[in-house]
Amino acid sequence: MSTATDEGVGFRSRRGPILVALMLATGLVAIDATIVATAVPSIVEDIGGFTSFPWLFSAYLLAQAVSVPVYAKLSDVLGRKPVILLGIGLFLLGSILCGVAWSMPALIAFRVLQGLGAGAVQPVAITIAGDIYTLAERAKVQGYLASVWAVSSVVGPTLGGVFASLGIWRWIFLINIPLCLLAGWMLIRTFHEKVERTKHRIDYPGAALLTVSLSLLILGALQGGQAWPWNSPISIGVFAGGAVVFIAFLLVERKAAEPILPMWVVSRRLLATTALVAFGVGAVMLGLTSYVPTFLEGALSTSPLLAGLALAALTLGWPISASQAGRFYLRIGFRSTAIIGIVVTVIGSAVLALTASSPNILLVAMSCFIVGLGLGLVATPSLIAAQTSVEWNERGVVTGTNLFARSIGSAIGVAVFGAVANSIYANGPSGGPDPHTTVSASSAVFLAVLVSAVLTVVAVLAMPAESKGRIADTASKASAEPAKD
Repeated sequence: MSTATDEGVGFRSRRGPILVALMLATGLVAIDATIVATAVPSIVEDIGGFTSFPWLFSAYLLAQAVSVPVYAKLSDVLGRKPVILLGIGLFLLGSILCGVAWSMPALIAFRVLQGLGAGAVQPVAITIAGDIYTLAERAKVQGYLASVWAVSSVVGPTLGGVFASLGIWRWIFLINIPLCLLAGWMLIRTFHEKVERTKHRIDYPGAALLTVSLSLLILGALQGGQAWPWNSPISIGVFAGGAVVFIAFLLVERKAAEPILPMWVVSRRLLATTALVAFGVGAVMLGLTSYVPTFLEGALSTSPLLAGLALAALTLGWPISASQAGRFYLRIGFRSTAIIGIVVTVIGSAVLALTASSPNILLVAMSCFIVGLGLGLVATPSLIAAQTSVEWNERGVVTGTNLFARSIGSAIGVAVFGAVANSIYANGPSGGPDPHTTVSASSAVFLAVLVSAVLTVVAVLAMPAESKGRIADTASKASAEPAKD
């Protein structure tokens, strides 16, 4: 299925089986992002390694983030299907190995393998959706994919808690086996593409340098203020090393025949600004995801389940607005839609920041829902605007760059917000988390989230405005994929 002209978007349309397969593949990544957290105590009790368990998350995020640009370029060279199947295969292998891990270091290493698989699955799934659906249909499809994250935000922690309470935490990973096999089988059976085979020169030096540089920079952002002080020699060395390797990467890319990350990605105004928007979206989203449960549990002694449900309002608002974004951008344009979305995001963030000193679970849930509505109207039109501006053979790189920017925003956001919270905890009366200090620390974090949202306004305003005629003309055409089934 290679064209975007088939009627309908739902599950019963001709492209419905492909959409189901993409949702299954996305679900692998989405559930895995939340299911592990609630089982950490059981994992540590079984295999030890309490001081190392944060790396279960950092290693996965790091591997996923640094591999996205590489997979994105490969999907433009080799086609989408082999790359996403490779990602599912790596995720499957990593899940099996995690399920039989005998120690915390082994489990962390196998989480890296899972992360490498996830780095291919999410961006290529979104790229495939951009290939087979028209501009008018893509927002609704993004709503379907975003709904997977909404469901996973509730199902993941609940399922992880159930497995942990039953003493079978390994099934957190082993449950991925049938899901991977089903997603892979459906993609093999339903998604067919014909890629124009030409001789390509894979930019191996560029890929290696990019991976090393990003690994060092993201590692510094994730661990700074946590594993070591920001001004320590190791922190300075990690950032300096990452910067030096990145400069070497830029020099190599200038001479590469087919660069892994072409410089036009950052030189075109639309692509550069939408990447900055994605960066801000990642920071806001992870800021709330990381600290809303801690805030409610520490300040109000709310149960983890209720705190998780309050946070789920964020991922409930996102797919609702994302699925309706197409109605907006087809009438008023991508930029105007994103402006509405970021204004709503700022309003929700402001309500949360201004009321954090008087904790209320319903008010927090409402604020998260408003922020989710706003983010859906920001992330979806900005991503689709970037996809629409390029042809098929560039769409993978553009999609990957956008999602990579979101991952970087999440990593740096969590690092900065963590530094803000930790400084307040350290200066608190008990030197640690108590209800009063938790309220103070969370209030500061939510204020920082508000600042991030306000700064994202600048990036949205910098997006070039598009004419209604051009959008209407583009919407009437099929997507730019080169071949039919």
